Amino acid sequence: MTPQSAVRPITWRDDAMLGLAGALLALGLHALAGFPTLAAANGDNDSLLRVVEIRDLIGGQAWFDLHQYRMGPPGGFVMHWSRLVDAPIAAIILVASTITGKLATGEAVALFAWTTPLMAAALTLLLRIARGVGDDWAVMPAFIICAAALHFSGVFAPGDIDHHNVQLTLCLAAITALVIGRSYLAGIAAGVACATMLAVGMETLPYVAVAGLTAAVAYLLGDRPEVAKGPVKGSAKAAGFGIGLAGAGLAVFVATVPASDWLSPHCDAYSIPQFSVAAISGIGLAAATAFPALGRSFASRLTTLLALAVAVAAFAVAAFPQCLAAPYAGLDPRLQQFWLNLVTEAQPFWRVLSDNWVKAAGFYVTPVLALIVLGQRLRRRSNAAGWILLAFLTAAFAVSLWQVRGVTFSLPLAAIALAVWVGDWRHRTALTSDRYSLPRMALVWLVSLNVTWSVAAHAASAAWGEAAPAVLQSSSCERAADYARLAAQSPTTVLAISNLGAPILARSPHRVLAGPYHRNVTGNLLALDAFMGTAAQARTTIESNRIGLVALCRGNAETALLTAAAPAGFLAALTRGESPDWLEKLPQAASEPLEIYRVRPQL
Repeated sequence: MTPQSAVRPITWRDDAMLGLAGALLALGLHALAGFPTLAAANGDNDSLLRVVEIRDLIGGQAWFDLHQYRMGPPGGFVMHWSRLVDAPIAAIILVASTITGKLATGEAVALFAWTTPLMAAALTLLLRIARGVGDDWAVMPAFIICAAALHFSGVFAPGDIDHHNVQLTLCLAAITALVIGRSYLAGIAAGVACATMLAVGMETLPYVAVAGLTAAVAYLLGDRPEVAKGPVKGSAKAAGFGIGLAGAGLAVFVATVPASDWLSPHCDAYSIPQFSVAAISGIGLAAATAFPALGRSFASRLTTLLALAVAVAAFAVAAFPQCLAAPYAGLDPRLQQFWLNLVTEAQPFWRVLSDNWVKAAGFYVTPVLALIVLGQRLRRRSNAAGWILLAFLTAAFAVSLWQVRGVTFSLPLAAIALAVWVGDWRHRTALTSDRYSLPRMALVWLVSLNVTWSVAAHAASAAWGEAAPAVLQSSSCERAADYARLAAQSPTTVLAISNLGAPILARSPHRVLAGPYHRNVTGNLLALDAFMGTAAQARTTIESNRIGLVALCRGNAETALLTAAAPAGFLAALTRGESPDWLEKLPQAASEPLEIYRVRPQL
C-alpha cells in the first residue's frame, strides 16, 4: 500500500478541494438539523452585534466611527472591534441585495457565504500543516479529525460572523507559511497574516508572539540543508516575516485607525502600542538579516536577537506601561461579578472543571493527548514543522487554561497532531501483519476524535446519576420571533439585562442601556443599579435616560443571577409579578417568553 503522493505530486488544489468538500459537508449537517444557529442565537451576542455594526456601516456610518450609538448612555460608546471583519461581510450583503433587490436577503446570503468559505480555507490550511508535520498518510485522518473539530467547535456555523473564525483562519495561514514555506515570500505571508489577525483582535497576541519567535529561531539556526524537502533558508524567512509584519502592520493601522487617534493608546484594540511594537520588532528582525556581520555565527545571531528583544521590551514598558496589566484589571468589581464571571469564553480551566466537568472533557482532553503524542513523536523523529506545531499548540493550550476562548485554537491544532498520530499508525499497519495492529489503530482513531470524549463524558455523567447541565430553551429569549412584539413598538430606549442588549438591537429599532461589552461601563452599571435597586431607584434611572420600555426574560441565566443577588430589587419584584403602578404590562401570548412593560408618563 502506497500513499497517493508516490504516484502524483500533491498540490494546493487537492487540499483545497478536500477543504471545500468538508465545509460543504458541514453545511449539509447544519441543513439537516434545520440550521439551529440561525433559528436561535444560543447566546451568540457578538454575531448579533456584528450584524448591527454592519447595518450601521451600510447605512452610512463612517468607516472610522466605531461608536455603537444605540447602546449605553446617550451618545453610546466606542466599540473595540475591527472594520476588517465588517467590510467583507458588508460587501457580500451589498452584492447579494443588489442582485435580489432585498437587503434582508443579502444578510441571509452573507450568513452562509461568509462562514462556509472560511471553514473551507481553515480546513485546507489544516491539511497542509498535517502534510508538513507528518506525511501523506496523515491527510485522510486530518480531513476527518480536523473537519470534525471545526464543525463541532461551532465557530464556522452559519450565522457566526463573530471574529473568532477569522482569527483562527489567519493563525492557520501563518502556521502554514512557517511550516510549509521555505523562502522570503513564505515569511512575508506569515507576517501579513499575523499583523492582520492582531488588528482583528487582541486575543491573538500570544499566537503572533509564537510566530515571531518561530521566525527568530529560523534566523538563529541559519540556512541549513534538509535532504527530503530542500534547503531551509532561515534568514530569508525571518527577513520576510519582519517585513510582512511591519508592512502589513502599518497598512492595517492606517486603514483602521483615524489620523486623529494615531497617538492614542488603546490596550484592548489595535492602536499605536500594538503597531509600534510590531513595527519595531519586524523592522529589527529584517534589519538583522540584512547585515552579514550580525549573522556570521550562532553566537552573534543570538546576541542580536537578545538585543532586539530587550530593546522592544524596554520600549513597550517605557511607552505603554498601562498595557502590561491584565486585560480586565480595571473593570468595575460589580461588572466582574455580575457580567464577566458569567461569560463562558472568559472562564479559566478550574472554573469550567468545577461548574461543568463534562464540558471540560470536551475542551481539554484532546489537546493534552495531542501534546503528549506530538512530544513523543518529536523525540523519535524530530522535524522543524513538528516543533512549530508544538509551540503553537502549547501556547493555545496555555491560553485555554487561562480563558476557555483558547479552545477555539487548541482543538484544531490538537486535531493536526492527532491526525499525524493516526497517519503513523496507518502506515505501520500497512507494513505489518500483526493481528493487533488494526484494533490498536481503531483505538487510536477513536481517542483522536474530540467528540468521543464529549460523548463519553455525557454518558459517564448520566450513568453516575448527575443532573444534566441546563440547556437554553426558548424561554431564555434566544429566538428571533421572541422580539416581534418588542419590534412593533415605537422606537425608544429599553431597560433590559445585558444578555438581551445585542438581540434587541439586531431585532428591533430600539436602543438599550446594557450590553455584554467591557467598554460599556456606564450603561451596564446604570442597568445594574436599576434592576438591583428599589423601584424608586429604577424610576430615577428610567427618567434620566428617557427609557420607554422595560423588557423581562425570566428564563435567562442573568435574570436568575441578579434576582438571587438582590431579592428585594426591582428586577426580582418584576419576576414575582409585582410591577409598580408606573409600568403597564403589554399583552403577551403564551408562546412569548419576553415580557414587555411600557413606562407610563409621569403626571
